[in-house]
Amino acid sequence: MNVHTPEIDRKPSLEEAETALALLRQWTGKAQDAEIEALDPALLGLVPGALPYPDLSRDYPRDFGVDEAYRDTLPDLQNGPSSLIRGANRMIQHVGISNFRLPIRYRMRGEGELMLETSVTGTVSLDADKKGINMSRIMRSFYEHSEKTFSFEVIEAALDDYKSDLESFDARIQMRFSFPMQVPSLRSGLKGYQYYDIALELVELNGVRRRIVHLDYVYSSTCPCSLELSEHARRTRNQLATPHSQRSVARLSVELRPGQDILWFEDLVEICRSAVPTETQVMVKREDEQAFAELNAANPIFVEDAARLYAEALLNDPRIGDFRVLASHQESLHSHDAVAVLTEGPTFAATSLDPMLLPSLIHRG
Repeated sequence: MNVHTPEIDRKPSLEEAETALALLRQWTGKAQDAEIEALDPALLGLVPGALPYPDLSRDYPRDFGVDEAYRDTLPDLQNGPSSLIRGANRMIQHVGISNFRLPIRYRMRGEGELMLETSVTGTVSLDADKKGINMSRIMRSFYEHSEKTFSFEVIEAALDDYKSDLESFDARIQMRFSFPMQVPSLRSGLKGYQYYDIALELVELNGVRRRIVHLDYVYSSTCPCSLELSEHARRTRNQLATPHSQRSVARLSVELRPGQDILWFEDLVEICRSAVPTETQVMVKREDEQAFAELNAANPIFVEDAARLYAEALLNDPRIGDFRVLASHQESLHSHDAVAVLTEGPTFAATSLDPMLLPSLIHRG
């Protein structure tokens, strides 16, 4: 068969088009699908036995309504039978959603409430013989309770809802938000808002529920060794020297004991301040900056000291059970950080450490 390519500047004749179509049909009848798709996926319609592509509407049907009968016809692959499972037929410990955001109201220790943007992570366990879960159920169950004043009881109601809907035996909800507290300056009388990254977590494992609070506390750490070396230079050689200090972050994770008084967010912040008082400042004048230098000199601290001081304060509070302290002193002397991990009780004990856990102790402001 001889096919003559028509000149580009003229319209091909019907006979030429029919000849070209016959050649394409002959080629697609013998070619692999990958070859056809590489040339033009539209040619798949020329494969012998292929169904003609339907003439679909391109207009969005704004007036189309959905009833139960139509909804029952919709495919649901994620909640399909176990025959659709791909990969190892194993239980998944946690599957769900992360960083689903919505506004939530929070109670303050004194009076009043705050509406804060909150990031929700909600997961459930998935049995080995189940294909998947309906992720939107987690969000829907949470919205049903989001208008209520937030508390662990509201989290429990949401957890009960989606645990029942998804027929799961273990579940977890975590809420992350930034909590503002007004903090006075050290000497000038100014006030400013300090923001604390807080997460509330409700975990149910083997029928046992645990309430956990996580708090990031940002402070200044003056190296005791550097302080002594600086003073040695002044004393012995009349040489001006300054000790190195750095912004540091501690993440306290505490399990709340059942049946105890409320541990308010403000209470946990004050526990941190009592242990390590060199919290970073918000509003400062010169007298405040001088006072902060004096406060740091009065409280030089290694990262090991910080971990143990936080632990001592937590051990003395009857509202707190198991806990974990992560401390990171982000060195101004070195190009690496000094870190410490201290745990109390089995809740936070771990053989393996998440490689991104300590690098996450960064205060982004």
